[in-house]
Amino acid sequence: MTGAGPLLEAADLNVWIEGSHILQGVSFTMPERGVTSLLGRNGVGKTTTVKAVLGLVPRAGRIAFDGADITAAPTHAIVARGIGYVPEDRGIFAALTVAENLRIAERRPGPHRYDLVHELFPELERRRDQPAGTLSGGQQQMLAIGRALLNDNRLLIVDEPTKGLAPRIVREVADAVARAAERVPVLLVEQNLSLVRRVAGDAVVLDAGRVVHTGPAADLLDDADRVRELLGVSRAAAPAAPAAATDTEGRPTP
Repeated sequence: MTGAGPLLEAADLNVWIEGSHILQGVSFTMPERGVTSLLGRNGVGKTTTVKAVLGLVPRAGRIAFDGADITAAPTHAIVARGIGYVPEDRGIFAALTVAENLRIAERRPGPHRYDLVHELFPELERRRDQPAGTLSGGQQQMLAIGRALLNDNRLLIVDEPTKGLAPRIVREVADAVARAAERVPVLLVEQNLSLVRRVAGDAVVLDAGRVVHTGPAADLLDDADRVRELLGVSRAAAPAAPAAATDTEGRPTP
């Protein structure tokens, strides 16, 4: 696709789970470049929206990717079209080395872009023989994003990358997302206004399973009253986890 339309388009998505109407007519588009943030408080339907896009939950509506209707496609076929997914728990195997974690992505047919991953995240090459569980939170997020980039995807969906991280590590994650977005468009699922302010070009805000705002992220975040109305927090309240939740390297503490 070469600018003829949006890279990803969701139209009138509806999802019911155990009798509850979780998504109610969710519609949005994202362009072929930069970072689009799917923003909102916990429990408003952000992750369910991602699962609907990936075909992980039954849904009504229409989804198009790179100009093709993928509404009826199974998840493996959607992923094979070039959508990489970084889950909120990162999906890192703590006992495996950095290199072994990356090689897991080779299960999907190539090309495998080690050159791109090591160019964007040289720290991963330097720590290739280090167990992933000993990395800082920011480094683990780099590894998770790098693994998704390895398969030369057309789109990355990154779900809550700052969850459980100290503010200092959030800055590392912001840099990692920004670097990835230089090469691949990113749909960033977040509630951390600090991260969205740093990296997102556009914002789609969800509340109670509905889209309540779309537009440039800067316009939204510059309007403190609007942020408070949509998200229930003040613009200054950067919702990063307390530093006490992690050690000095950003690793979770017991």
